[in-house]
Amino acid sequence: MLDFAGVQGGISLVLTVVLLVVKGFALVDCLGRSPSSFLAHDTLPKRSWTIILVLALLAHIVFPGPLSVFNLIGTVAALVYLAQLRGSSL
Repeated sequence: MLDFAGVQGGISLVLTVVLLVVKGFALVDCLGRSPSSFLAHDTLPKRSWTIILVLALLAHIVFPGPLSVFNLIGTVAALVYLAQLRGSSL
């Protein structure tokens, strides 16, 4: 018989790790970009994105559940950053 609690826990763990990697990647990308690239993409300044992404990563560490409100907000912020700055440079 299939153990649904184990499957759900496994999916939750994988999702938590994937979202942590996405936020970490966004933060590392942000730190590696020059401030002028943010102006060229007509988005928030580098300092603002850095603060947002650090807070998103910290919230993920403090509230590790993939469906917690803070984690979802941080995930949306990281995805918006990646869409604005990485998506336009591909």
